[in-house]
Amino acid sequence: MLSAEEIAARLAAVRDRIRAAARRAGRDSEAVRLVLASKTQPPAAIRAAYAADAREFGENYVQEAAAKRAALADLADLRWHLIGHLQRNKAKLAMETFAMVQSLDSEALAAALARAHEHAPLPALIEVNLAGEASKGGVAPEACAALLDAVRTMIDVRGLMAIPPPAKSAEASRPWFIRLRELRDRLARTSGLALSDLSMGMTDDFEVAIEEGATIVRVGRAVFGARDR
Repeated sequence: MLSAEEIAARLAAVRDRIRAAARRAGRDSEAVRLVLASKTQPPAAIRAAYAADAREFGENYVQEAAAKRAALADLADLRWHLIGHLQRNKAKLAMETFAMVQSLDSEALAAALARAHEHAPLPALIEVNLAGEASKGGVAPEACAALLDAVRTMIDVRGLMAIPPPAKSAEASRPWFIRLRELRDRLARTSGLALSDLSMGMTDDFEVAIEEGATIVRVGRAVFGARDR
């Protein structure tokens, strides 16, 4: 684990890059939320980022996130995002743990989350598998409209999330970000929903994602350093 001072310095550098990317796009940097991808990071690393004013963290696994939430229970204003695949049998624990699920990919999962909630519907993003990669979750772009129509009364769908295919450069990811933004715009027009969130962009390409309209970027390595596993 990096020291608290290193994490704070790296976090400040990422924020500077977010502001610069937003300026290039003529956008307000306050419209871009930074979610720190904290998979495999110890609670101490999250606590160090919190001390540097980070409040939103993304986890890939429900049980790992629940354990960290318990370990950091004194930090009452932390917001946890699920950015990995969610199994339906973990829907109840997910409802108790996360402020947002960014990986909604089926009507069955939406129904399981709806059954688990006791109050307002859980905010969620539909995960889109832009390139049809077998190794990734998400729905095909052409299936998004049907899924949105099926789940909109069960889940508070806020927008879309995607992870582009691996690329040799950040610029090579730009067409995928444009495609996701255009898909979101079409769905917003046809559904009448705001769909105001676009979660796209990670350590290697988040600046390009911001230039193309990202409202949420998921950054881990640039702040926490390389994962051990």
